[in-house]
Amino acid sequence: MDKVRIFNTMSRQVEEFEPVKTDGTLGLYHCGPTVYSDPHIGNLRTSMFVDVLKKMFRLAGYNVKHVSNITDVGHLTGDSDHGDDKMEKQAAKEGLSAWDIAKKYEAMHWQFCEYLNIERPTVVCHATEYIQQQINFVKTLEEKGFTYRTSDGIYFDTSKDDAYGYLARLDKEGLRAGDRVDMGEKKNPTDFSLWKFSPEHEQRQMEWDSPWGKGFPGWHIECSAMSIEHLGTEFDIHAGGADLMSVHHSNEVAQNCAYTGHRVVKYWMHGAFLNMGGEKMSKSKGHVQTIKTELVDKGINPLAYRYLCLTAHYRSQLNYTQEAIDASATALARLNAKVIEV
Repeated sequence: MDKVRIFNTMSRQVEEFEPVKTDGTLGLYHCGPTVYSDPHIGNLRTSMFVDVLKKMFRLAGYNVKHVSNITDVGHLTGDSDHGDDKMEKQAAKEGLSAWDIAKKYEAMHWQFCEYLNIERPTVVCHATEYIQQQINFVKTLEEKGFTYRTSDGIYFDTSKDDAYGYLARLDKEGLRAGDRVDMGEKKNPTDFSLWKFSPEHEQRQMEWDSPWGKGFPGWHIECSAMSIEHLGTEFDIHAGGADLMSVHHSNEVAQNCAYTGHRVVKYWMHGAFLNMGGEKMSKSKGHVQTIKTELVDKGINPLAYRYLCLTAHYRSQLNYTQEAIDASATALARLNAKVIEV
């Protein structure tokens, strides 16, 4: 295998890659989409970054096992354990079942990936298909003394983890002093839900029986359960968008360490935001563009967007403008013409 050097978010340093296994295999986990609305081009920048990363390691001689999730339950409208489930909320808005919403927007995600020559992962995991693994994971955390119960769910006690938040270099004391988090019944601002109870006198479309009562898994437990299920209790790389670092990935690190007694992921890698008008592209703010509306409907080759993304380092924010995509489309056309000439 060729030597490879990568930037590890955990250490904040460029490190020479040393695989967990010595047989030439590499385990890569990528946080995939929450399938409740149109995937926007910012989401797909992260997917392209992971696609390039995977192909780079393959060229270096590694056999890459790429595992990615589909979040089809448990991601609340507020990332700090409050609000409605995004799937259920969109289902009510569109007059469809939550299950049909998931199918609709997952199909759209794969269609857009195909437009951009993004290769499908080796394994695609749907959170709703791994409920028992998630329940078992939470039971183990409970047995080890890392959880507590509130009126709305089972929570992870981050005060039991002295290293909590190191991945994102979180200022835990500052969070406590600033009182910037809606605490509810949580013991600490950084505590997070592992299992949420279904509301009383209300039947959700997506809910399951558990040792703690009927409900659904928290967003963060999904990735831990599914990555360990397919890649084991120690694997090489966990990748995703930079926006996941401070909450989702910090919580994954904490529950993984509590579950196994050691760090599960050797290298963390994060892709930077795509900005539009100087602001991060965001579904929650309605500040988005999709491959279809921005490229396909305008007659622009979607690969021009891939070309645009490849002009910037994956850890550098990229500003999306009409001028930038037009220039990339022109450059791509010239490159194609040169290849045809040869």
